[in-house]
Amino acid sequence: MNFFLETIQVLLLSIWFNVESFIHLFVPRKKKNISGEVVLITGAGSGIGRLMAQEFAALGTVLVLWDINKEGVKETARLAQSNGAVKVHHYVCDCSDKNEVYRVADQVKREVGDISILVNNAGIVTGKKFIDSPDSLIEKTMEVNTMAHFWTYKAFLPAMIANNHGHLVSIASSAGLIGVNGLADYCASKFGAVGFAESVGLELLAIGKDGVKTTIVCPYFINTGMFDGCQTKWPTVLPILDPHYVVKKIVNAVLTDQVYLLLPRSMYIITALKNLLHWKSFVLLGVYLGLTAEVECDTSS
Repeated sequence: MNFFLETIQVLLLSIWFNVESFIHLFVPRKKKNISGEVVLITGAGSGIGRLMAQEFAALGTVLVLWDINKEGVKETARLAQSNGAVKVHHYVCDCSDKNEVYRVADQVKREVGDISILVNNAGIVTGKKFIDSPDSLIEKTMEVNTMAHFWTYKAFLPAMIANNHGHLVSIASSAGLIGVNGLADYCASKFGAVGFAESVGLELLAIGKDGVKTTIVCPYFINTGMFDGCQTKWPTVLPILDPHYVVKKIVNAVLTDQVYLLLPRSMYIITALKNLLHWKSFVLLGVYLGLTAEVECDTSS
């Protein structure tokens, strides 16, 4: 195909995709049925991991729950079972440890079978300025927030590729799209998670495995305790998000095969402005919006 024809094709398809997206602002997308699917959620012992387990349970799925906290994941399993899950399996797993991830993954494949929806949710934050962050905490942040995604993909993606069926869900952060003062290691880890998920998604499309979907979730700060001490300057524009609201949006994004989910909606505009404005103008906008953070450390994973 020559340059002119290929350019016209790209322009027309781009216009159509944008028109389609605009239409779906008013006409809801069709939701897929995930009843009977096997859903693995990391970091399921508390917070949005626990809430996602309950939400997926109500859709008639088989749940596999991972967390480092034995009692926490056990309680989540109980709640999910009472919320309608077909079956619930729970495991203690330290997602910062590659060997443990592979060991528990092998156990899951023996006892449960293939995973069809993988939700990488486990995450930690140090809540310290970069220069004050101990090396050990920086390494832990990268291991849990980024590297664990590599190991879970390595463990469960081959079966999805073989079946051309599955869904990869990365719970990242708006801090994986825009740098935030006071969260250097956390931002780096979430930028890595977003880039990794995007790249693997493109690899899957390139090899024709369009039955394996990707959803990348980038919320602003969520009121789960992980970001205790975080404040928002303009709550109407950038509110601290309610975890129940976030989980409803995440599950809906999975059901409609939505690739990117940014919360709140204003994050779509702010992210676009980052690429359009002069750097100094964007810094000024960041100060105006209060894109700074003073947070307490939560080391759960």
